[in-house]
Amino acid sequence: MTAAIFRGKRRRAAAAVGAVTFGLIALSACDKPTPLATVTVGSTTVTSEAACYNEGEAVANDKIVGCMKEDSGKTVKAAFEDKVRFGVDPKIADEGWTIFINGQPAEQEPNKKTYRTIPASAFFSGGQGGATKETKVSIVETNSGKALGVWNFTLERD
Repeated sequence: MTAAIFRGKRRRAAAAVGAVTFGLIALSACDKPTPLATVTVGSTTVTSEAACYNEGEAVANDKIVGCMKEDSGKTVKAAFEDKVRFGVDPKIADEGWTIFINGQPAEQEPNKKTYRTIPASAFFSGGQGGATKETKVSIVETNSGKALGVWNFTLERD
């Protein structure tokens, strides 16, 4: 009878060790999540992980343009009179970040704050007096002129 008790304890101990080992292996296989960027219009908030991110190191210049063209699937609608609120993880703000509209920088200097508001009308003014229906917005984390990460969003005119 005591032999049956010991066998059961051994099986449970082996199962526990196996579960812990499997859990550690599973965790080590996971990628570390990238910092997040958020766009809010009214009560609608869209959050995205980076299209390109190299753990705080510079991303190759030839990759940046391609990263900004990637479709994140993160879309938010805005009317001309709305305010578009951008929020970034403090890790992004510490380095500095710039907003790009359709692949072109919209600001001269990187922003070091975690939050910023811009009128939606700034994103929908088209050339030759026309207004665009959709605008691709990228948040680019920068440090000393080098891009460290890219987060993409699409703004649709409501």
